[in-house]
Amino acid sequence: MKALILSGGKGTRLRPITYTRAKQLVPVANKPILFYGLEAIVRAGITDIGIVIGETGPEVRAAVGDGSRWGARITYILQEEPLGLAHAVKVARDFLRDDPFIMYLGDNLIKHDVGELVEHFNRQNLDALILLKAVENPSAFGVAEVDAEGRAIRLEEKPRQPRSNLALVGVYLFRAVIHSAIDEIHPSARGELEITDAIQKLIDRKSRIGSYILTDWWLDTGKKDDMLEANRIVLDELPDGQEIDPTAKIDPSSRVMGRVRIGANAQIDGCAIRGPVVIGEGCILRDAYVGPYTALGNRVTITGSEIEHSIVLDDSRILDLGGRIEDSLIATHVEVARTRARPAAHRFMLGDDSRVDLIAP
Repeated sequence: MKALILSGGKGTRLRPITYTRAKQLVPVANKPILFYGLEAIVRAGITDIGIVIGETGPEVRAAVGDGSRWGARITYILQEEPLGLAHAVKVARDFLRDDPFIMYLGDNLIKHDVGELVEHFNRQNLDALILLKAVENPSAFGVAEVDAEGRAIRLEEKPRQPRSNLALVGVYLFRAVIHSAIDEIHPSARGELEITDAIQKLIDRKSRIGSYILTDWWLDTGKKDDMLEANRIVLDELPDGQEIDPTAKIDPSSRVMGRVRIGANAQIDGCAIRGPVVIGEGCILRDAYVGPYTALGNRVTITGSEIEHSIVLDDSRILDLGGRIEDSLIATHVEVARTRARPAAHRFMLGDDSRVDLIAP
């Protein structure tokens, strides 16, 4: 079996973060989202992996490389325009050939064991297996209707009146019959070749389409709050105890409590750190509080400030705020600081799609 990971798309819902990076490389608990999918696929014994890339392809190539660090072989496949999931399969045809494959959306996180899904797919000799999850807002997703035996009988993409609350999770398993189904579909109203339409073609042909309903967590990391929730869940599953690199320097007045990971050459003076927390390499924390569900990237500086339930990416600085930052996603090379300059005023330099919440007087 092969794997096809989709890592194109423009990540518009995560702007301005994704103006300068691929959305699949934004970190959760200091690891790029894409790496979680790669690791899950390799654990299932699948090492021949194609990654569909778009305009952020050079960044994805630089981060992933040839796959050797995971014991995998990576083939990069260019999708010049994000014209739908079925279109991604179409452009990957030369790589996939007639082999069965798992398709995994690179900005999704699932807890479930991929190997178990592959076993289920093979044991039942299915033509396709779709992963489903009960959600509160099914109209925002592709939705499946299944019979009492778990066979898919109808799929719709973002229906106004969903027939069920079962959303399509971004993981699919296919045999080669999917290719002829894709050849028969046409672009949807939004101009994309929808994988739901291709699977519906298979259903209409009476192909063997199974479903697997997830009970563990599934996270679509398309928005800021989704990213923070993913960060919270992943950090919440850190094993007990602390992992502190021996080169990290923590002064005796600092308190490090709970499940905390601290990287090499970090310097921590006069701080309180309450896990679960991940702190990257070369961070400088002074007179600061770092609260639960916070991930600090490499070389982050925080002085005289408090932060919790947040993600801060590499090389950013939070200086002498006095108050607390929470529920925030801060990109690279950002500086947030208190100034005593007069006249007293808030001063911003913000990119497109930024948002700032100020405390009401």
